[in-house]
Amino acid sequence: MILETAPDALAGFTVGVTATRRREEFGALLERRGARVLSAPAIRLVPLAEDADLLAATRLTLDGPLHDVVITTGVGFRGWMAAAEGWGLSGDLAEHLSHARLLTRGPKARGAVRAAGLNDHWTAPAESCDEVKDHLLAQDLRGRRIAVQQHGEPLTGFADALRAAGAEVIEIPVYRWLPYRDPSPLRRLISQAVSGAVDAVAFTSAPAVHAILGAARADGLEEGLLAAFAGPVVAACVGPVTAAPLTERGVPTLQPDRSRLGALARALARHLPEHAVTRLDAGGHRVEIRGHAAVVDGELRPLPPAPMAVLKRLAAKPGHVVSRADLRTVLPGSAAKESAEHAVEMAVTRLRRALGPGGIVETVVKRGYRLACAYDPAP
Repeated sequence: MILETAPDALAGFTVGVTATRRREEFGALLERRGARVLSAPAIRLVPLAEDADLLAATRLTLDGPLHDVVITTGVGFRGWMAAAEGWGLSGDLAEHLSHARLLTRGPKARGAVRAAGLNDHWTAPAESCDEVKDHLLAQDLRGRRIAVQQHGEPLTGFADALRAAGAEVIEIPVYRWLPYRDPSPLRRLISQAVSGAVDAVAFTSAPAVHAILGAARADGLEEGLLAAFAGPVVAACVGPVTAAPLTERGVPTLQPDRSRLGALARALARHLPEHAVTRLDAGGHRVEIRGHAAVVDGELRPLPPAPMAVLKRLAAKPGHVVSRADLRTVLPGSAAKESAEHAVEMAVTRLRRALGPGGIVETVVKRGYRLACAYDPAP
């Protein structure tokens, strides 16, 4: 059963979206739940409908009988059939495929096969290429001709394993991924993730994960980004295939029960309010601290970066006095460059104004500031 989430469950949270395809649709799913969305496409899809390599692979496919065809993505399979139609080869290709066992990586690939009027033989339960490979390797592959449709990156290990088992493998390069033309949004997202200015980064493909890690590495921020994903920033992946590059680096990921955009949005809407919200009573008011906003007595109040940094630092020590010198260390950017007294006083003034009701933040003369809540001896 799918548990519904509150319509404003992501209010006050910032989510980076690295998707290229369907990014508007996914962004709308998050915004509908109240999130602030930062769009930073990591990759772009380069179709190969006119590419000589795809035409050559298609002709090689038609040169003899096919025993098995591995279909990894629905968009890739549809692109292959469309390209074949443009070359006048769609009838021959469909005839060849109708006599082969069609193994699909997941429901989308299976749907594309059925939409083409073909019958699917088997679908990987967990939607991974490794499952398809293991399914084939469990059989005698000697003398079998197998076509493998790639999905953005060459499946070299996959094809090599089948060849080692005695199969003739034809690799179908339907499309490939390249870095997005304008890298600046992705670089900004990396900096924001490292600094903790975003609460989650969502990935819908493994190439996008590789792309963000590569961009971070080029800027000397890869270790910082991995540390952020291991700490305060949620790395949300649509499924285990997408998560694999992070999992291999020991990074925890959030994954939905089903590898779908809607399921990923629901997973974030459940996870962030449960794990990334600080709740306390201060000055007779109920305060929630989340992402880039506070919720005071049920009312969402967005906060600028400096006041939010001060509020989070005070909330880390409920009821304790935090010195101005301590608060200055958490001020971002230009605020931290001002004199300690002025920078902190301005941030606290803006914090009080943004929170609305008075009495939440108290001044302790000559010592600093505290949240007006019960003293916790062990914050």
